[in-house]
This record gives sequence, C-alpha cells and structure tokens, in this order.
Amino acid sequence: MILCIFSIQFCLKSESKIIQNFYTTRRDEMDNKKLDSFYIYLNSEETAQKYLFHSYQKLADVDAEKKSYENCNAFMYYLTHGREFYKNGQKLEPLLQPILFFYGMVHLLKAVLLTKRPDYPESTTMLAHGVSTRKRKKKQYKFINDEVKVQYKGLFPYVMEHLFNKKTMPFSKVTMHRLFSLIPEISPLFHFHGEKHLVKVGTIGTKHLMFPNHLLDDYHLTKKAFINRLSPYLPDILEGHTSKDLIHLYLADPFIKQEGPFFIHTDQSIYFPTDRESFFSISEIMVHYLLLYNLSMVSRYETEWWGDLLVTKPEIDFPLILRFLKITAHKIPLLLGKELYKKIC
Repeated sequence: MILCIFSIQFCLKSESKIIQNFYTTRRDEMDNKKLDSFYIYLNSEETAQKYLFHSYQKLADVDAEKKSYENCNAFMYYLTHGREFYKNGQKLEPLLQPILFFYGMVHLLKAVLLTKRPDYPESTTMLAHGVSTRKRKKKQYKFINDEVKVQYKGLFPYVMEHLFNKKTMPFSKVTMHRLFSLIPEISPLFHFHGEKHLVKVGTIGTKHLMFPNHLLDDYHLTKKAFINRLSPYLPDILEGHTSKDLIHLYLADPFIKQEGPFFIHTDQSIYFPTDRESFFSISEIMVHYLLLYNLSMVSRYETEWWGDLLVTKPEIDFPLILRFLKITAHKIPLLLGKELYKKIC
C-alpha cells in the first residue's frame, strides 16, 4: 500500500499542489502519518536512489545517476539510524534522552545534507559538531545561563550555509535561556515565570499578519523601519497599516516559511520574538541542535549536576529541559522530514 501511495512521478505538476497542501496542513497528526510513510518509502536502495537521483538532477555539475547510486545506502542508513535513536529515546527516562535525541538529529541532518551536497563530507573538519561549550562549569551552575559558542568549521556552520543559506552566523555565542525562549511550545512556561518572549502574529498559510504596537517600543523602531526590517523574511508586503493596538501587514502570497525570526508552533501558529536581541535569522531546527548539543554534553560530563537535577528538581532548569525533550522528540523528525518531502516536487 505504501508503494501505491508513494509511486512518485517526480516532475508532475500535480505534485507541487500535493506538497504545498501537505506542507501547510494544520493537522499535525496528519503530518506525522504522512511523514512516517515517507520515511518508510525511502527505506530501500531502489527508492532511496530514485529520490537522490531526482534531487541531484537539480544541482549543477553533478552526475546525478552516478552519485545517487554511490550515496543511496549512506542516505538510507542515516535516516534509519536517526529514526531509531529517536524511537528508542522516547521509550527511556530523561536521563539518557539528550544523547539519543542529539545523535538522532545529527543523522537526520546528514541525510538532508546528502540531498544537496553529494560529496558530503568533503573533509574530516565537517565531522566535528561545529559548536563548543564551557568544559568546567561555574559554581551555582544553571543550565539556562550556560552558553554555546559557534565554531568556524563543523556541522553547525556547514548546515547553516548549505541547508539554510546562511554564511554569516546570527551570533558568535548564545545562552540556553535565549534559545529556549525561541521555541513556541515552551512559551507557556515562561509566561508562568513572568516572562513573555514570543507573540502570536498569525497562522501558517495566512496573508495577514498582526503585530502588537508595543513591539515598536521594544525594537526602538518606527513603523516604517519595523516593516522594512521584516520585509526580507516575508513575501511581498502589499499593505501595512496600524489600528489602535496592532500593526497589520497584508502579504502578496501565503506565509509558509519555517525560519527565524518567525517560529512556528506545532499547531501551525506563527510566533515572533518580543525582544530585539532575539531577532535571529535562524531555523528552529538549529535552535534545537544547539540545545541538544549542550544537554548531551551536560548529561555525559556533568553527571552529578545532571543526576541532582532529575532527582531534586531544584530550579526552573528542570521543567524547561523536560518540556524541551518532549517537544524536540517529535518536532525535529517532523521538520527534517518536511525538508526531505518538499524536495520531490
């Protein structure tokens, strides 16, 4: 039945409509079902090779047939291993989840990379994580105050450049608190704590976004400057006007991008940062990468602190981390699956 559903005729116009409908659907459980079938479909040499062949035909100076045969097994195993890390991690207690989820994400990222970079990894420097963190933690350590630093070489900058077309990093270092604050599903925990970092401005597929007027004060911008700052990240803006409490932007095309400075909830709501310091042009996928990297390092090398956190639950670190692990276990396979799925049109 799966083969019937996914006997993909790669170049048909009808597929573009199917992909668009799939990509903008508002029913998350439908996304998961379709993506699960899609992952299963790719789990053979024949189907993986056909998928890569189609992907490589869009690239310049690539022998699509040769490279698709060379890479189909690696591609298939990246997907299989990545999904198994996630599948097994979800069955375990939080104690071991950061490690499994991080390496599950790394494998899925490499699968997506292989669709655009047939010779990945071009060198051994690409195999490093691409980020680092403080090896010796300070006294009274709190995870939300910890930082990660971006390196010049390694997987993080490589993915930023080749998957998300960002040659310039949005920051050289960033705190866990700020990264947590960019994930829409975590917003309620910050609200309970007296903090508001994101505001809902619309829903995926809309042509009308609404921003609270107070953002002009928060960003220290006039309405015109604020709209100009947003315009590179939006479809063409047809009109912008203000009402008593809102800035209304009307777009030429539906908003479907899944990239910062806009962040998408799994219910397909669009969120925007209230703090100008959080105005990052970064995919939420890479936000999860940084958080999982640091959590995996802490769980491995700060054993006493990690054990105490899970047993005594002393500070806000615990609910934030627990909530994040539940979110990332489902959201990252979904987002990376969409990156793969949209390439077939």
